[in-house]
Amino acid sequence: MPETSKKKILVVDDEQDIRNFLSAALNEAGFDVALASDGDDALEKIKKQIPDLISLDLVMPHKSGARLYHELLKHKAWSKIPVIIVTGHARDEFGKSDLKDLTMSGPGLYLEKPVKPDNYIAAVKNILKMDTTEEEKKTAEMIRLQNELKNIIDGADNETLKKLKEELTGKKNR
Repeated sequence: MPETSKKKILVVDDEQDIRNFLSAALNEAGFDVALASDGDDALEKIKKQIPDLISLDLVMPHKSGARLYHELLKHKAWSKIPVIIVTGHARDEFGKSDLKDLTMSGPGLYLEKPVKPDNYIAAVKNILKMDTTEEEKKTAEMIRLQNELKNIIDGADNETLKKLKEELTGKKNR
């Protein structure tokens, strides 16, 4: 029996197309998948069966991903569930402050939509500390580094950003 088939992933996203896309990627990789359309729906599913990991959108009606995450922390068993943030609002006014709060205090790992299936599976396996291929290890490390750089960039002043751009492109700013 493949290692992934033992793991249950709860995908929480208000967009049905995204839920279906992430579910298909997880199913193809051999995971058992449950779906929830918002934080309230997710809580009901968690009460029935605690998943091995939660894939969580940030911005949703009724109960946002951030509110759900904070509710999970209030329950001993639920607070141990690993969470990966999958959001299209990492850089806008809808999700930026929630994402910063969650990456500093909790999950730390997030993927920005649109998500590549291979990146998503590599990140999920990495969080669950499952056996991964060398390619999946490289992908998970790349995602971790990208997250760190994005967080550094978000907190940088204008001069630092100019210097960073110059370093990365090899071109002087005018």
